[in-house]
Amino acid sequence: MKSPWPLALCFLVSWSSSVARSPYQAVLQHSRVRGRQQGPNVCAMQQLRGGDKKYFANCKQWYHRKICNRPTVVTYECCPGYEKIPGERGCPAALPLVNIYKTVGAVGASTTRMYADRAQLREEMEGPGSFTFFAPSNGAWAALPTEILDALVSNVNIELLNALHYHMIERRLTSEELRHGSSFSSMYQDLHVHVQHYSNGIVTVNCARLIKPDQHATNGIVHVVDRVITAVSGNAHALVDADDELETLRTAIAAAGMGGLLEGEGQYTVFAPTDEAFRKIPQETLSRILGDPVSLRDLLNYHILKNMRCAESIVSGTPMETLQGAVLEVGCDGDRLTVNGKAVVVKKDQLATNAVVHYVDEVLIPDSAKTLLELAQSSNVATATRMFAEAGLSARLKGSEALTALAPLDDAFTGGRTSGDARQVMSNHVVKGRLSSQSLYHNQELETLSGVKLRVLVYRNNLCIENACLAAHDKTGRYGTLLTVDSVLTPPAGTLMDVLKADERFGVLVGAIQVAGMTELLNRPGALTFFAPTDAAFGALTRPELDALMRNRQQLSALLKYHLGEGLVVSGGVGSHTRIRPLLGDKLELTVRNSTVFVNRVPVARADLMATNGVAHAVDSIVKAPPPKADPEQADGPPAALAPSFSSATSSLRSESGSFRDDDLFQKVIQSRSSRTMNTAQ
Repeated sequence: MKSPWPLALCFLVSWSSSVARSPYQAVLQHSRVRGRQQGPNVCAMQQLRGGDKKYFANCKQWYHRKICNRPTVVTYECCPGYEKIPGERGCPAALPLVNIYKTVGAVGASTTRMYADRAQLREEMEGPGSFTFFAPSNGAWAALPTEILDALVSNVNIELLNALHYHMIERRLTSEELRHGSSFSSMYQDLHVHVQHYSNGIVTVNCARLIKPDQHATNGIVHVVDRVITAVSGNAHALVDADDELETLRTAIAAAGMGGLLEGEGQYTVFAPTDEAFRKIPQETLSRILGDPVSLRDLLNYHILKNMRCAESIVSGTPMETLQGAVLEVGCDGDRLTVNGKAVVVKKDQLATNAVVHYVDEVLIPDSAKTLLELAQSSNVATATRMFAEAGLSARLKGSEALTALAPLDDAFTGGRTSGDARQVMSNHVVKGRLSSQSLYHNQELETLSGVKLRVLVYRNNLCIENACLAAHDKTGRYGTLLTVDSVLTPPAGTLMDVLKADERFGVLVGAIQVAGMTELLNRPGALTFFAPTDAAFGALTRPELDALMRNRQQLSALLKYHLGEGLVVSGGVGSHTRIRPLLGDKLELTVRNSTVFVNRVPVARADLMATNGVAHAVDSIVKAPPPKADPEQADGPPAALAPSFSSATSSLRSESGSFRDDDLFQKVIQSRSSRTMNTAQ
């Protein structure tokens, strides 16, 4: 058993973090708590195994020991603003407060200081004033493309100086003051730098992550960042308009009239499909979407998140809402950004004044822009999709008709449950009208393409259409809805009596129903659940027991009525403890274990034989009443009435000769039972 202490520690850290001044301060506090056993002012960091990237960690990351699906190792270092003293534990000494120039060199940004010397910026960095310097780390300069670095250092007095000035703000800004969505004028032509302060504690400036924030200096503050940042001047629409890789996207934006959105104020994330991505879509689908303004707007809005998410802010899969209203799962796998689990991002962090743009090599098509056939093709219903096509229904499912498809899971087609004409079977799985599971109600009547009427059955734990119950959330397309169900749907095949007569397993039962005078009951309209004993169930009786039962109409009727429950309960409507009231007796207790329904501990051999006035479930044993349970509060009261059971019926019948009126019918039942027994023996 794991010690509860780590969870308690997380709780305490979370409580102390709740009073922290910013998300970054919260994760810093967590790192301090995790590192305090190493000495004062020690922070625990999570470092990617085999790399040099380090993160302050929150509780979730600490226990998962993974960042971007990559394992991490715990390292310890001095918290910001402190340093080691030889011979002493931890980091007991505060760093000496010096000017920005010296601070940059002391915190791992010596390359920045070197370029500051070349650009003759040292005097300004050492002089009076109050500055914020986003200082690129040594690794940030090393990662800069050679052609860009060469262009900077070849003109140190202009290009390099301008680049460094863009990293400076003429005021002191701590991490707490770097608020999410804020922007500040830089010292290069007052062009703004754009700050994001995410809830997971990560802070970025122009999508560069602050890896050593809050390094205080006498004349300001230094934040070490993991990349060299570049000036941003244009909006998202201008960025898309200027890139030859995004020609189809430009056309789509213009056709949808969405240029104004990408030109206006905002803090968006745009997943921009390249021309190559659009070429991967079947031409028929692409032409349909481009020609339909509603689908096109939905598609484009599905590529835009409501908030700006730089790549460095993503450390694990996170659901994020799009302008279209649906959610994208945005995550990472190593250095690759993922969308809905796929590494489709090919270029990250193209920054605009109102958005960050990530290029993707796959077009993300929302359900709302898909036809019914496309919804099925993108769901876990491959067999149903194929059978819809084989039944000649593809044209209707990809048209503009308002329809609802009931698509069984692939597993539902095992076991030979698709007997009959394929077109008829699959036509029964397409309902007229565009429906939503949230709008369906109990006993609602639906009509299929073939004119068959289906009933909606609402239970506490499920929603079913006849015997087929919902197995997934709705998928709402452009014109129709896809409802995934757990079974192949079988419409009612007549009344309960008709269903029993048509099934050779119920020969004795049919005769017994006639003997008991219950034929009319099973033919008239209603909603009954019949746990129907098969010939095998009656075959377990001795010949004298069966004779006696058949000769006592009252006892036979009582026995059969105990197998008949009020209300229509299909197998999908049975929960862990479901009770229904029989027509005669106390109760029937239903449970489900390993996908098998049990009634009073008797397993159902075949469930969901649908009828117009109910449902039959075949049982291979006579159902007996459960033993009474002692109730201390009612121990002195009158005993509850016991439901009729086979044992009570037959015990009284063994001594009776009975007063059976229709000897011919009785003999037919007995002969039927005898012949079936002989056939089984042979």
